[in-house]
Amino acid sequence: MKRALPLFLLTALLAMAQEAAPAAEAPDPLLMWKWINFGILVLALGWLMGKTLPGAFKSRTESIQKGIAEAQAQKKDADKRAAVVDQRMSALGTEIESFRVQSRLEMEKEGERLREETAAHIRKLEQQATVEIESAGKAARRELRVYASDLALKLAEERIRTRLTADTESALVNNFVADLKRQESKN
Repeated sequence: MKRALPLFLLTALLAMAQEAAPAAEAPDPLLMWKWINFGILVLALGWLMGKTLPGAFKSRTESIQKGIAEAQAQKKDADKRAAVVDQRMSALGTEIESFRVQSRLEMEKEGERLREETAAHIRKLEQQATVEIESAGKAARRELRVYASDLALKLAEERIRTRLTADTESALVNNFVADLKRQESKN
């Protein structure tokens, strides 16, 4: 309002100066009342603008400042989230590498465990095979002994039958009976 009053007076003087130039014509008797009316109108408009515009400007300024503050808060929040995401992204490479190293170690351990299990299983199978071979060898030797003894008996029987004649047979039987009688008499 304080700035508007000098501006209004300057505008009024300029308007009067322009009207004063054509002095050759007859002056309008109502001209002064028109100027007074114009001045009242300007003062009323100035007063109304002085009353309403500062509040409107102030509320608009406050809303703009509030919007700026909210935007800055949102920007800070977005920057924080972006920093967290950037940090995670930068750590992602190291995490992936650590996962690779860890999985490689686990695979090596699992491979070693499988090799040990396989070796133990092979040893167990070798032991079983050795036991089975030994038992099969013993059984084969037993069968071979039985077969050999059967063969020897058959061979002996054949030899005896070929050598045994009726005279030798009766002599053997007589000797056997005599041996039995001697043993009976001793008892």
